[in-house]
Amino acid sequence: MSLHRKRSLPRIYRWSRPLMAGIASLGAVTTAYLTIAKFTENPTICPTKGCDTVLSSPYANVFGLPLALFGFLGYFGMILFAIAPLLVPQDKKELRSRLDQWTGLLLFVGGIAMTLFSGYLMYLLAFEIKAVCIYCVASAIFSTSLLVLAIVGRDWQDIGQLVFTGAIVGMVVLIGTLGLYSSVKNPVADQVTPGGYTITTSSGAAELALADHLTQIGAKMYGAYTCPHCQNQKVLFGKEAAAQLNYIECHPDGKNAQPNLCTEAGIQGFPTWEIGGKQYQGEKTLKELADLSGYKGLRNFQNVGESGH
Repeated sequence: MSLHRKRSLPRIYRWSRPLMAGIASLGAVTTAYLTIAKFTENPTICPTKGCDTVLSSPYANVFGLPLALFGFLGYFGMILFAIAPLLVPQDKKELRSRLDQWTGLLLFVGGIAMTLFSGYLMYLLAFEIKAVCIYCVASAIFSTSLLVLAIVGRDWQDIGQLVFTGAIVGMVVLIGTLGLYSSVKNPVADQVTPGGYTITTSSGAAELALADHLTQIGAKMYGAYTCPHCQNQKVLFGKEAAAQLNYIECHPDGKNAQPNLCTEAGIQGFPTWEIGGKQYQGEKTLKELADLSGYKGLRNFQNVGESGH
């Protein structure tokens, strides 16, 4: 009687997909948090104090949407690819095998794309934005880990085909990434400081009169020095008038920060205006602020803008 013992799979083959699903889940949670922070314009919990600078940079948006949102979609896709074969019943071996083969290739392709893109973002953090974002660094580690597991987590029969596929995907990702950011210039690293952005517009008589009126009636503008929408609001007033506003800095690292007042006021987003005991979120045109505050003076504002919300 001969015994035929089936060769057991290496442990990494059996555990690679659950591990990838777990790592991708961590990446999804991280990017979801950054997406929410970007949409709500709230400061992030960031010990390196550079996360908000990164989120405020032009590199943090792609096609008008937060880059973190695309990262979340990428991680979510990796989760689906990783668990798809595991959800198929054991008795359906053919379907399970096909899913394993195709999703294995997709995990490899996704791992390469995400790793290369994360690598380029690390370059931007170091040499362009010049800020450290722990969430971005963590995402780069997650992406690299997914690529490594995609490679070592299965038995690749045709290594040459794998290398060829990786080279093609890599070139497409690099060319696409460079093209995507080719026209982006980063004003944040040079202009934003704990005291805020540099305001280059000047104030006319109407802007100065409105700012004085808002101060006289006790109106308050809550904001954060990393918030580009707050910058836009101040630009409408101009440098001289913006300096007259009763501005409350909510970011704990900002100049003359008063985060306790923002917490007490229940501020949920930036900028938020408090006029006559009521709160109004989002950028406002000077005409809107004039109407909301009962301003009766000059209205020939020279800095004209559209409401952000």
